Amino acid sequence: MPHLDDLENERGALLGLCYRMLGTVADAEDAVQETFVRWLRLTDAERAAIRNPAAWLTRVAGRVCLDMLGSARARRERYVGEWLPEPVPGDSPIAASAPIDPADRVTLDDSVSMALLVLLESLTPAERVAFVLHDVFGVPFGEIAESVGRSPDAVRQLASQARRRVQQHRAGAASREEHDAVTRAFAAATQTGDLQSLVAVLDPDVVLRADGGGRVSAARRPVRGADRVARFLLGLPHLEPDAVVEPIRTPDGLGLIATLHGEPNALFTVDVRDGRVADIYVMRNPDKLSQWG
Repeated sequence: MPHLDDLENERGALLGLCYRMLGTVADAEDAVQETFVRWLRLTDAERAAIRNPAAWLTRVAGRVCLDMLGSARARRERYVGEWLPEPVPGDSPIAASAPIDPADRVTLDDSVSMALLVLLESLTPAERVAFVLHDVFGVPFGEIAESVGRSPDAVRQLASQARRRVQQHRAGAASREEHDAVTRAFAAATQTGDLQSLVAVLDPDVVLRADGGGRVSAARRPVRGADRVARFLLGLPHLEPDAVVEPIRTPDGLGLIATLHGEPNALFTVDVRDGRVADIYVMRNPDKLSQWG
């Protein structure tokens, strides 16, 4: 019968699983901790009866995340300004903690991209849990049903609904090469300080969302439209004149990181559609930049 110490090698995979469901590293760590607490609460006889402890931990983690997603929505309604998922580097253990997936499943990079995590926020908690467990981690529907308290057929429907939303989003997504080329043009345009040059690389309906978490200054509401977004971006260097902006690899592709006195000050990731920047995500909340230090 495995003891908790024997299951510690499952912690990394569980952390990656819970992060994809909850959107922040801190919430994921709390969910993993609660999962192990529930293992400890079992009697010796109950633990001995579990044939596959790793699968049991995964099912329980799904249940814990489902419960946390319900309360998280209420917390985010009180959040100061826009709430965005916490970005993690593509080479972080969290990003690499999903199994290598078949071609018809979400890839490792996609599963922690800001674009996908933002989309997952629009799903119901049950849809999100079903999608992450099945389409990212390959958990059978029968096991997921035990996590969400529904029948396997109902879980299959939940995952299918979520998958359609994801496929619709990915259908118009740029290739990695196009994404990076547009991001370089976007970065160059911001550095020139020329309004029209920047507007030219933005989709007319571009939306910029910034997360400061009430800790630092950030746009409290989405900034919409190419002209408004361009003027907003061109004003940022005046707020932090000592900041250094450099390209950096993210799970979405090429992004931009601004550092101030050697510490991460802001992370910019973009979503490219039809050759232009359609969405811009600006993470400024220090609590959500800890992975980039």
